[in-house]
Amino acid sequence: MEFKDRLMELRKSKGWSQEDLGYQLDVTRQTVSKWELGQTTPEMSKLVILSELFDVSLDELITGSEHPGNTYTGNEQVIKYEDIYIEKKRHYEYKSNTNFMGIPLIHINLGYGLYRAKGIISIGNIATGVIALGIISFGIISFGAVALGLFALAGLASGLFAIGGVAAGGLAAGGVAIGYLAAGGLAIGVYSIGGCAIADKIALGGYARGTIAVGDKVKGTVTFLMNNYHNVNAEDLKNEILDQYPNIWKVILKLFTSIVS
Repeated sequence: MEFKDRLMELRKSKGWSQEDLGYQLDVTRQTVSKWELGQTTPEMSKLVILSELFDVSLDELITGSEHPGNTYTGNEQVIKYEDIYIEKKRHYEYKSNTNFMGIPLIHINLGYGLYRAKGIISIGNIATGVIALGIISFGIISFGAVALGLFALAGLASGLFAIGGVAAGGLAAGGVAIGYLAAGGLAIGVYSIGGCAIADKIALGGYARGTIAVGDKVKGTVTFLMNNYHNVNAEDLKNEILDQYPNIWKVILKLFTSIVS
């Protein structure tokens, strides 16, 4: 039995449409159709996933035989089992049977290459989900080298709450932080705290620049020197902040006054 016929037989035994199988492989229905017509053949990583989905060996999937060492040829593509074995070792994928609104509860897709995970909880080279962990991640809560989300923790992080080497968000903390409230080596925001703090309203740091600036070196409309030779009275700072910004959030007011007290 040829591979294309074997694939169709296995798919129908599961009661899946071409679209159902394509979804699980992250390919289109048209791609599955081309496989079953023998017009194209799956790449090695997809063959590995197919063997796991249908719970058959790679030999049985491709040739209908349990005898290894064969070679499958189709449309000038030759796939050796030794190559597939190597590919399998470099790739791991798990997708839970439990779904929510058509999205797997858990999807793990890791390996050498651009493997994408999409689930409520996702872990992959590229991860998208409510909770996402990956080299590149997108989610409500996301972790990775590059992360985008409501809560983001990464080398490069962007979100409402962002923590990272470079962080941008409503509340941002990092080596370089840009946000409404920013804290970091270099902090830029409406309110900022850092080694070098630049703010529209209040800046506190070694070098501080803002309408109200507090630090060792300061530049602003209202300035407070704070170093080994000068202390800042927390009550004076509080009164000045309230005079300039009477509607300031209490938590931000408390943050700045508690640092200098």
